[in-house]
Amino acid sequence: MHQSTNTGRRLLAAASLALLAALCLQPGLAATDLSPAAAEAAKALTEPAAEAPPRRIEREGLAIEFVARPAGTKTTAPVELMEAEQAEIRFKVTDAASGQPVSGLYPVVYMDIGEAWDMLHGGPSAAQGAATSCRDRVQVYLQGIVGMRPLIDLNSYFVLVMNQDPTIAVIDPILGITGRTNLYAQMVLKRRGADWVKTDDEKRMFVSMPVADAVAVLDLERFTVTHNLKGGDNPQRVVLQHDQKYLWIGNDSRKPDESGVTVIDAEALRTLKFIPTGPGHHEIALSADDRYAFVSNRDGGSVTVIDVQTLEKVKDIATGPKPISIAYSGGSDSLYVADGDSGEILVVDGRGLEITARIPAAPGLGPLRFSQDGRWGVAVNPSKNEVYVIDAPTNQVAHTLEMDGRPFQVVLSERFAYVRGLETEKVRMINLGELGKGNPPLVTTVSFGVEPPGKARDLIVADTMMPAPGEAAMLLTSPADLTVYYYMEGMNAPTGNFRNYGHAPRAVSVVDRTVKEREPGVYSAKVKIPVAGKYDVAFLLDAPRMLHCFEVTARPNPMMKAEFDPLAVEYLLEDRNIKVGKPARLRFRLTDPATKEPRDDLKDVSVLYYAASGRERSVSPAKPVGEGVYEAELSIKLTEAYYVWVGSESAESPFQKLPYFSVRGVR
Repeated sequence: MHQSTNTGRRLLAAASLALLAALCLQPGLAATDLSPAAAEAAKALTEPAAEAPPRRIEREGLAIEFVARPAGTKTTAPVELMEAEQAEIRFKVTDAASGQPVSGLYPVVYMDIGEAWDMLHGGPSAAQGAATSCRDRVQVYLQGIVGMRPLIDLNSYFVLVMNQDPTIAVIDPILGITGRTNLYAQMVLKRRGADWVKTDDEKRMFVSMPVADAVAVLDLERFTVTHNLKGGDNPQRVVLQHDQKYLWIGNDSRKPDESGVTVIDAEALRTLKFIPTGPGHHEIALSADDRYAFVSNRDGGSVTVIDVQTLEKVKDIATGPKPISIAYSGGSDSLYVADGDSGEILVVDGRGLEITARIPAAPGLGPLRFSQDGRWGVAVNPSKNEVYVIDAPTNQVAHTLEMDGRPFQVVLSERFAYVRGLETEKVRMINLGELGKGNPPLVTTVSFGVEPPGKARDLIVADTMMPAPGEAAMLLTSPADLTVYYYMEGMNAPTGNFRNYGHAPRAVSVVDRTVKEREPGVYSAKVKIPVAGKYDVAFLLDAPRMLHCFEVTARPNPMMKAEFDPLAVEYLLEDRNIKVGKPARLRFRLTDPATKEPRDDLKDVSVLYYAASGRERSVSPAKPVGEGVYEAELSIKLTEAYYVWVGSESAESPFQKLPYFSVRGVR
């Protein structure tokens, strides 16, 4: 089945199940009031399942075997998990008659502790002293009610938005696509980010911060900033090797001897070496086998080749006056260099490290990207309003497409190349399946917002677009419209959008938490078990329609102690409107969350505050005034909203750990 069909079925199934759950919860609505298909689905959700072994069931012609085991083990026997440890949740689905694996399914999987759910949400039967059943809870989850969520949701992903101010918003798209965005978390950086890259296991992300000369390390399981590493002078582009061993950071320093790349051990989080390469902005690409790192020197007219094993420079390849973009094609095992001045795309052999071809295009070339299979390259030219499609096997321009609006960015999904212009709100999509067939490919145009990206100031090197995981869909930020859009391929307009709570978005990424088919008929995901207890694991299919709840137990971790946040903060400012240009005093109370006692002993309490636009960032010291109350002076200069954060390094509470407070500058 085609991916777009699968995706459409998945979204329609989710929507129909949500509606079905809402109908089932309405009192007085009988199954006879539903259509035959809906009545059959309601029957699957409301009738108890037939007795079956707890780890294996046979229903609707399918045999489903459930395994929950510590990550990295191969056992199939029932085993208890452990809190705070990684676990693999695995379902093997076969045809009950033939035993053949069944592929192409999209199971919905939730994990939750029933007793904890009743304590938090007060389920309908909790008042009578009975626990809410797994099936009842699934019906509530499917309605998408804010706050009614499972402890572990294995059906979605989180949207990460890099903002113009030094924050990264974490958005829950389950609610967000319908317009009711859930701001799941927010991470505060030392300074504004420019580029980011995440590890393949999606546990860490690295964010370059040019003004801070540092790289932030994000924990994508807890959504916190864990480290700030020295990143060299003016770090911009960040790239991870395919084997995840080294992080490469482009240092766009104005000092010739400090312009090049910094290499960091991505696991040990320590700096290994700085390698000077040449002046100008640096783009970075790795060969398919991670043998060589290629670093462009925009103002030096060259690409530097570095041996990854020795971290020594191999050679400098003269490419032309302005190598503005580089990309490596695994299909042809070659590096492609787009030169903005000469208008040529140079092809460098990935083994011999020599220029083997020059593909003529036109002066003004911009970014260049390749398709996932390495067959097609797409380069944009904002000066000529053109886009060039490169055929890697022949090293020729297969298509030249006219696109107005100064195309400046290209991102490729599995089926389309998305081209964005600086001077238009329209995004063009080139159908990759129609390339190489003689005729010009079909180009689809969709509008996102009303303002072109060029109207937003301070665009960064990170992409404004990102494919949604496991779906034929794209996430796009509209920097000038302050909006993040969700677009499903094949539609005439965005399907939905996300609120960003006053922040100006600059780039978008995702953290995938979905259950995926890892091998034929085997659907699995890795999770971190948050707490000890007995979990219900709900397994829901839309075709055939069925729901079954498995059980698994997680035992307490003897290495863990009860953890409390080191501080709790209570803001004591009643009037949030602060006169611009006049000193204002902010008072807040700090207490110990475990004992509820005031914390008067902290000597390094300070307040970070900055405008929602990202300007006027300031830090003010706070002094104790008694009974856990501290006071800091704010100087508000702009008539807009400000974010206020309290922090104390000695109490292990950096600015992003405690809840923030907002005020507004007024005349």
